[in-house]
Amino acid sequence: MNPANEFRLPDLGEGLTDAELVRWSVAEGDTVELDQVIAEVETAKALVELPSPFAGTVLALLAEPGTIVEVGAPLIRIGEPGAGDSPVAAATPAAEAPDHPATLVGYGPTAAPASRRRRRRAMPAPGSPDLERARPDAKPSARRLAHELGIDLSDVQGTGFGGAITPEDVRAHDVPRETAPPEEAPAHRETRTPIRGVRRRTADAVTRSAFTAPHVTEFVTVDVSATMDLIDRLRASPAFAGLEPTPLPLVAKVLLVALREHPSLNSSWDEEHQEIVTKHYVNLGIATATSRGLLVPSVKDANLMSLLELTRAIHQLVETARAGRCTPADLSGGTITITNVGVFGVDTGTPILSPGEAAILCLGAIAPRPWVVEGEVAVRSVTTLGLSFDHRLVDGEQGSRFLADIAATLTDPLTLL
Repeated sequence: MNPANEFRLPDLGEGLTDAELVRWSVAEGDTVELDQVIAEVETAKALVELPSPFAGTVLALLAEPGTIVEVGAPLIRIGEPGAGDSPVAAATPAAEAPDHPATLVGYGPTAAPASRRRRRRAMPAPGSPDLERARPDAKPSARRLAHELGIDLSDVQGTGFGGAITPEDVRAHDVPRETAPPEEAPAHRETRTPIRGVRRRTADAVTRSAFTAPHVTEFVTVDVSATMDLIDRLRASPAFAGLEPTPLPLVAKVLLVALREHPSLNSSWDEEHQEIVTKHYVNLGIATATSRGLLVPSVKDANLMSLLELTRAIHQLVETARAGRCTPADLSGGTITITNVGVFGVDTGTPILSPGEAAILCLGAIAPRPWVVEGEVAVRSVTTLGLSFDHRLVDGEQGSRFLADIAATLTDPLTLL
């Protein structure tokens, strides 16, 4: 009898030591082919589809959706029917040579502290009645939402087809957890959400940045009426059809042009060698709010792009990030970042640097305000920009001139030509 093959969670690269199993694409008894997608896992950086390294029949699913699985831990057993008790040939990074660990995505493992994440609960034995009870019928989106809200799906009543739990069921269940009177449900006066995945990585990154890089933030208020007029013209241009140009790509283009005269804003600090590393390329980070938390994917070699190419690249990158499909490569390698808090109606902010970068530009809300034009008060489109920079890399004059140049170009965007 052929032995069963046990597939273990492979090394996902970027120093990641574990991942959350989001959903299975197969069930016990299914026949799978080589490289068929069998599951989807969520790391601290991206959603990753796992292809099967084996062909055969699914004998057992060894992890439950919603659990945290460490690299090297068993996920699935595949083989011939009846081979479940035979010796197992495991597909795992541990089976590789020490100097050549298997890597599924990214650039390979990096030094990282051991994960302190814990599984939610012990996994019932495959095929047992407890396993069936532990797997409520729920849509993947409902499982993800329940995970973010810290809700046990076994407590949720499903209203979908066949009693399946929908995201609306999860949201409805979450209401009494926070609003029930103390005398009725004192244990539900608080909601505790486990910090993991993107939110945990973001928390670690901003804490590290805030306490290692000496931040300085400056502000400037700008009349961007001419910029808004230009954006209206771009929206009417056939070349930009389907892209719906917004201020963000144009401000990003202005930033990229300003970097040519102020390269210190596109540098990093090499602590080990005590050197400033000035980059002659620009990987522009775009801070993006998603359902999983804040992501900062970057447009690679953005300095080489035209305004149309940059607009298209930002649009595609944001859509990919919000769909949870960014790769580790998308989320690494940034050299300078832009964040747009104006979409939330906020005037400006004091953004925290992405680790390893010298600067981040904050675009505030653009709104009609009274403005003095040639000695007369007029209503103009005005915004406030905030620039945070690492004072080890950028002194006050450099940062101020960079911000002033961006403001001047946004006042008269035809200078881009």
